[in-house]
Amino acid sequence: SEENHQLPEFDLRRVCYQCGAVFALSDTLKKHLRVHTGEKPYVCDECGKQFTESGSLRGHQRIHTGERPHSCDECGAAFNTLITLQVHQRIHTGEKPYSCEECGAVFALSDTLKKHLRVHTGEKPYVCDECGKRFTESGSLRGHQRLHTGEKPYSCDLCDKTFAYLGALKTHRRRHTGEKPYWCDKCNKTFTQRSSLNLHRRVHTGERPFWCETCGETFVWQNSLKEHQLSHTGYPCSRCGDKVAV
Repeated sequence: SEENHQLPEFDLRRVCYQCGAVFALSDTLKKHLRVHTGEKPYVCDECGKQFTESGSLRGHQRIHTGERPHSCDECGAAFNTLITLQVHQRIHTGEKPYSCEECGAVFALSDTLKKHLRVHTGEKPYVCDECGKRFTESGSLRGHQRLHTGEKPYSCDLCDKTFAYLGALKTHRRRHTGEKPYWCDKCNKTFTQRSSLNLHRRVHTGERPFWCETCGETFVWQNSLKEHQLSHTGYPCSRCGDKVAV
């Protein structure tokens, strides 16, 4: 009963002077204020990373100890924090609580929504020091930088080819395995790459995005346009290089 237990004191005067948020407990207000002050009093002995709350530090320390006390009932995957488990469970439930106000796309993770929003804002915060090219994601920048360094960390175990991008390796391996995971829902033709499927779909949609500036004729493929343009400019002679009208 209420007579035998001391209930938490609720005082509406416990208000954050920075943003106006109201808290029932003074301890909760103290924790909240660290959002504004940037104070992180809890420090990891292993790596020096700092945290605003002791619970966050305990969860982080499991990265070093390898402890994963929270497991998924569906698939058995284990995690070092409860919140990480809860986020993982959205894979099974299909829950996507974060939605884009611009286009309505929904996401399971807030970070994924933040990355997506850059499609609408045009923000590209990651810049290549070598050439100045900008990217929406840090991973895309790291992959791009390998063009400058020549690094190709991904190697094919079926031949001696190496690649700068993991995606390029996966696409390449399909040449060995014969896998064609992308298929046309109109004619059931299959492809090794999504980009090849997108190009193929023009056959069904009638889209002809390439047009000749000389006569206005349109084409499905860029190569077809280039071949056509030679009818206006002439074909180069294989012996002397002069243009020859046909």
